[in-house]
Amino acid sequence: MKWIKRALVGLIIVLVGGFLHYNLPSRDIVQVVGTEVKRMDVGRTPWFWGKTDAGTQEHLTRDVRFINAVWPNGKPMVYRNEDTGWSFPPYLKFDSSNLAAKAQGLAKQDGEVWVAVSHYGWRIEILTMFPNAYKVKRVSGPDALLIPWFNIVFLSLLAFIVINIWLTLYRFKKRRIDPVVEKIEDVVEDASEDLSKGGHAVGKFFKQWFRTRK
Repeated sequence: MKWIKRALVGLIIVLVGGFLHYNLPSRDIVQVVGTEVKRMDVGRTPWFWGKTDAGTQEHLTRDVRFINAVWPNGKPMVYRNEDTGWSFPPYLKFDSSNLAAKAQGLAKQDGEVWVAVSHYGWRIEILTMFPNAYKVKRVSGPDALLIPWFNIVFLSLLAFIVINIWLTLYRFKKRRIDPVVEKIEDVVEDASEDLSKGGHAVGKFFKQWFRTRK
């Protein structure tokens, strides 16, 4: 039973951690090399894609903007550039067209232009998943220091809330539930002892009765 409980707790931690890691903002320092629009089939995995541009209709196959970039080590990185609208996660992004124009302008600048791309989501090639970029900002270089203030504050508040809820439930269990469980265990134990004594008495009675019959 303990192993099942530990497995469930571990599964919950993995699921919650994955959910937060996917939806919380993240920033990459890359070089933007271009933008493009591709016709994508989003019907199979719609939960990994954003909303269509504000004022347009939803379709299973649609044009999706992409921002192409490279890491400092030269490896490619591709971000999708879609509006989130009013849906979850609540980034309230309505300016994917403006972001595409800004990224294209950065790609055309001379020299090494390093950019911090703010995004959420994962890049998983085998599933054709792309992180959704919602902001691009020029930085001094690939070693620029980026402090995730929002994540620090959000996770601190979340940890504070979870710890307080756990302490409240733990105290409630100690004050209200554990005494009741102990009383039930005492009643069951007393009943078991009474049944044991009664069974012993009945057995003794039948032994004596059979002896008298002989």
